[in-house]
Amino acid sequence: MKLISAGETAANTNMSAEAGEDLARIGEMAKKYGVTLRTLRFYEDKGLLNPQRDGSTRLYTRRDKARLKLILLGRKVGFSLRDVKQMMDLYDPTGSNTKQLKLALDKSEKQLARLQKQKALIDDAINELSGSMSAVRQMLSERSAPQASAAS
Repeated sequence: MKLISAGETAANTNMSAEAGEDLARIGEMAKKYGVTLRTLRFYEDKGLLNPQRDGSTRLYTRRDKARLKLILLGRKVGFSLRDVKQMMDLYDPTGSNTKQLKLALDKSEKQLARLQKQKALIDDAINELSGSMSAVRQMLSERSAPQASAAS
């Protein structure tokens, strides 16, 4: 998984357009990735995406698409947007990205621990609810049986 910075995206916008790169409009991006236009604008306001502009039209490069995929993946596993931005902004195309990778691993380990704790709590709640439902079913069957035989 390759992380890139918002600054790098801005620096390379002219080069990508000259290379004949496929640019996507905001509506196409929203539809393709299942997000709203408002979400894409919000990510832009937060410095997570930096689309090119053609007048008032936002044009998203391949780099923006990769960043959006990373944002959505991060959100899916429970990272805050601040965490996602921190990790993406550490990307250096000319460096080893050791700092970025260490940060991503550290944040991932902490998030995995949080998710495992939540899963244990959810498993407990499911077991409690299942037990309660079994008890209610038993009570209903006991109360229904005498009425059925009394009606005969």
